[in-house]
Amino acid sequence: MNDDSTLARFEAAVLAHLDAAWRLARWHLGNDAAAQDAVQEACVKALRAFESRTGPSAKAWFLAVVRNACIDALRERKRHGREEAFDEEMHSAPEAGTPENPEDSAVRASDARWLRAEIARLPAEFREVVLLRELEELSYKEISAIVKVPIGTVMSRLSRGRDLLAVRLRADERRRPG
Repeated sequence: MNDDSTLARFEAAVLAHLDAAWRLARWHLGNDAAAQDAVQEACVKALRAFESRTGPSAKAWFLAVVRNACIDALRERKRHGREEAFDEEMHSAPEAGTPENPEDSAVRASDARWLRAEIARLPAEFREVVLLRELEELSYKEISAIVKVPIGTVMSRLSRGRDLLAVRLRADERRRPG
């Protein structure tokens, strides 16, 4: 089915994007184990379809495969009536950098939790394009290929998602003391 040269091209073009794939799956599915399962399933599907791939880039194509695996997993979860709780702490990643004082660290961690929670609260179609654009730094064309909507729709969803986050940030700032 796959010769050594195909496997080498697949590894270079697709497996380089495993971190992005996992982050996308994690946001869609809400937990590490489900994300790992979806990415693994996506890798198998991607390898099978590698020679016939289309899209603006290998990363965009692979993330579309991951997205579809996540959608399948969510459908399966819904069909079996399993509802898994969204664990906010699981979205936390250790941060590298210089040591800081505990107060600054606590404020930054609190702000990061708040932002992750607000992104998670966005409607799915907005959340997805915000994550792909802001965290994965994909182009509108790549996002369009992944979510299978026109570029104009990507731009509109991104704008609306950013606007919702900005409104929530302003509301949060008004509630904060000081």
